[in-house]
Amino acid sequence: MMDYLGSAENIGKLLNRKHIYFIPFRQDNPITKPRSLVFDPKYILDTILKALEKEQIQPILL
Repeated sequence: MMDYLGSAENIGKLLNRKHIYFIPFRQDNPITKPRSLVFDPKYILDTILKALEKEQIQPILL
């Protein structure tokens, strides 16, 4: 479980950095993998376009 805490801390640090933009992500499989997240590929282009405007697409967590 400690590995997950470190990962969440690192994601939190990146969320507060300038010029770092996240593709929205969601839980992979909440039943068997409750701490697993995956990005949603259908938001790649929208994320890039918003990043060019220096904005983060919302919501980040789907």
